[in-house]
Amino acid sequence: MRPDDLTTKKPRGAARPGSCALPVILTIASHPDPSRIGDRAQLLDLAAGNVASLSRSAPDFTRPGEAWGTPLEDPYLSRRPLRLSVPRPGFVVLDAGETTTPVVADGEVVEGSHPFSPAALDRGVVLELADRVVLLLQRREEPTGSSKDRHGMVGASRGIARVRDSIRRIADLEVPVLLRGESGTGKELAARAIHQSSPRNAGPFVAVNLGAIPPSLAAAELFGSVQGAFTGSVKAQAGYFRAAQGGTLFLDEVGEAPPEVQVMLLRSLESGEIFPVGSQRPLRVDARLIAATDADLEDRVLQGNFKAPLLHRLSAYEVWLPPLRERRDDIPLFVRHFAALELADVGEEHRLTEPAPGGAAWIPAGLMSRLLRYPWPGNVRQLRNVVRQLVIDNRGRPQLATSPRFDRLLDQEARVSNPTRRPSPISRKPMEVGADELAAALRAHRFEPAAAARELGISRPSLYNLVRRHPSLRLAEDLSEEEIREALDRSSGDAVAAALELEVSSRGLRRRLTRLGLA
Repeated sequence: MRPDDLTTKKPRGAARPGSCALPVILTIASHPDPSRIGDRAQLLDLAAGNVASLSRSAPDFTRPGEAWGTPLEDPYLSRRPLRLSVPRPGFVVLDAGETTTPVVADGEVVEGSHPFSPAALDRGVVLELADRVVLLLQRREEPTGSSKDRHGMVGASRGIARVRDSIRRIADLEVPVLLRGESGTGKELAARAIHQSSPRNAGPFVAVNLGAIPPSLAAAELFGSVQGAFTGSVKAQAGYFRAAQGGTLFLDEVGEAPPEVQVMLLRSLESGEIFPVGSQRPLRVDARLIAATDADLEDRVLQGNFKAPLLHRLSAYEVWLPPLRERRDDIPLFVRHFAALELADVGEEHRLTEPAPGGAAWIPAGLMSRLLRYPWPGNVRQLRNVVRQLVIDNRGRPQLATSPRFDRLLDQEARVSNPTRRPSPISRKPMEVGADELAAALRAHRFEPAAAARELGISRPSLYNLVRRHPSLRLAEDLSEEEIREALDRSSGDAVAAALELEVSSRGLRRRLTRLGLA
C-alpha cells in the first residue's frame, strides 16, 4: 500500500461535527484520456468527517453505473497528495502544501490552504491540476434517476436524471405535457424523447414554433382552413393538428399564441375537435399535445395576456429543464459529444482518442476549465455552437486553440460566475515591470506564465520577452538536456517537481521533454 493511499486519519464511523450534510463528489472534466470524462469519485471520508487525499493514485474514479474504477494515473501529477478536509459543516478546505502538483481553483492559483464555501461547492469548484486534469468538486446528492443517454439527452447530473425520470413516467400516458425552461435548454429534444418513448412513436412528430408564425396566420397554420376562408386562401390546407394525426404535436413558445388561437387550443384539448378556419363543422383529431415555453405564463395570466383555463389544461404535467449553469458536471460530456459530431463531419474523429503516453489532450485542460466556469446564458444551444466554431477553426491542428473573440466571450466568467474575483487586464507597459517584481510574480505562481502575466497586468508574449531579458530567469527552451536529466533524476522522474527546481513553467518543460524525446 502506498502512503498516499491512506486517505483517512481515523477509522470511518459516525460523522463528526465537521462532516458534510451532502456527499462531496469529484467529477473528471478533462483528462489526457477523453474516455475518462464523466468518471466520478465520492469522497466518503469527508462525509464521515475525516481527511481525503487527491493524488495520481487516489481516489478511484468510476463511470456512472459501474462498481469499479481507477485513479487519475496521469504521470504529471505528483504522488504527494492534496488534502481535503471539513473544518465545519458545509465547508471544504483544500490543502496543497504537501504536493508539487500545481493547482488552480476557479481560475486562481492555490498555494497552501484554500477554503470553499457551501455556495461554491453547490455550484461546483473547478480544479485544474498541473494543466493536465480538470476536476469538478461538488457537494450534491447522487442522481436517483437514469444516467443512461436516451434519445440524445446527454448528461449524468441530478437535473437531467430527474428529466429522464419524468419522461419515463409520462411517456405512455395521453395527458398534455408542458415543458418549461430557459431558451436553449433542450425542450424540443425532451418533447421528441416523450414521443419516441410513447405508444405513438410510429406516428408523426410535428414541431411548430408559434413565435415564428405571424399572428394573422397562426389559426390557419394550426387548425387548417377551407378554400377562400381569408384573402389569399386559394386552396384548403390541412394544418399542423391534422399533420400530427396519430402522433404528437409539439408547440414551442406557446406563450406567443394569439388570443383567438388560445381559445381554439383550449377547445381542442377539451373536446378533441378542431374547427378549420372558415368551416362550421368540427373535425376529430388524434394528436397528443406537448407545449413548451420559456415565459412566465402565470405572470402573463395576471396581465391578461394568457388564458388561465388554457394554462391549467396545458400544465396537466410539467417537466422543468434545468439551465446549463445548474448542471455544470454535464458540460464536459456535452463538449465531448458535440466535438465528436463535428469531428466526424470533418473527418478527424481520431482527435478524441487516447493520446500517446505523456501526450496532451486535444481539448486543453485550461480551455475545459474556462468552459466550465462560463455561465452559458444561451444554455446547451450556445455550447453546441461554440464547440462547432472551435472544431472548424482548428481543423488539422493537434490541439484546440482559441481566438481573441472567443477569449473575450469566455472572460465574462470573471464578472458573472465569480464576482469576487478581480482580474487584471492588460493595463501596464512591459517597461513598467521591474526585474524583482517579475521574478516574484513568477515564483508566486510556480512559473506559470498566464497567471503571472495576469497578476502583472501585461500580456503573455510581453512576459516571455521580459524573462528573456532577465539576468537570472530562463524559459524551458533555454535549458540544456543535461541539466534537465539531472533535475529529473533528483525528482525521481516527477516533471512538475523538476520544473519547480529549474524555475520554469511545467508546461514548457513538458514541451521541451517531448522535443528531446524524454517525455
